[in-house]
Amino acid sequence: MFSIKRYKYTELFIIFVRYKIFMALYLIKDLDDDYHSKLGVWQITETEAELRQLSSIPSDELEEISYIKSESLRKQKLAVRALLDALFEEKVYLSHHDNGKPYIENSAMNISITHTNKYVAVLLNDTIEVGVDCESLDRDFSAVEKKALSEDEIEDLDEDKRNEQLAIYWCAKEAIYKKMSQFNVDFAEQIEVEEFRVKGEGELDATFTQKDGYEEELELHYITFDRHVLVWVAA
Repeated sequence: MFSIKRYKYTELFIIFVRYKIFMALYLIKDLDDDYHSKLGVWQITETEAELRQLSSIPSDELEEISYIKSESLRKQKLAVRALLDALFEEKVYLSHHDNGKPYIENSAMNISITHTNKYVAVLLNDTIEVGVDCESLDRDFSAVEKKALSEDEIEDLDEDKRNEQLAIYWCAKEAIYKKMSQFNVDFAEQIEVEEFRVKGEGELDATFTQKDGYEEELELHYITFDRHVLVWVAA
């Protein structure tokens, strides 16, 4: 039976040692939701060569990664692989649908992936579709206001924490977009995030409006850490 690795400890900020190389496994957490989702986060501290040693990556996928010109992006892809090895007992074969949504060829497990220059994250669930997104808070998110926010969301912005709040809005909408897996989604019109105040971690309520007008209520969670924000949605 295909299974996820189980660990005795699932607290934040754990570091494992494997093959005498320090792996930057930043977090593995069984989420407290009704669908038993699992979240994994990897901090990219290794060289590209070390990441290749850590990941049991299929040869065809490794060849595809080798064609990527950006070293940073190659390392992100390899770190995703290393994280999957930490999460699964069996070797997994990762692929993507035409719309870019990832899936595991040899498992029915639902998966969502996100990566930045410094961190990669994976969200798993064997029952429902999920979505996760991570961004560095050192980015300028001012363009998000015009591109992705409704008038009500713009009115709710806090001037003192504007960029951080915009980052959370963007990650929340990206996570929902990944979960819903639809083409041509209007972030400002179809995804509405209820008013919130920025904290170290918290919950977000949101509504996704289908093209036919049907509204779906969603609950998200977020954490901020090391100048990054991470948002995920399952329920």
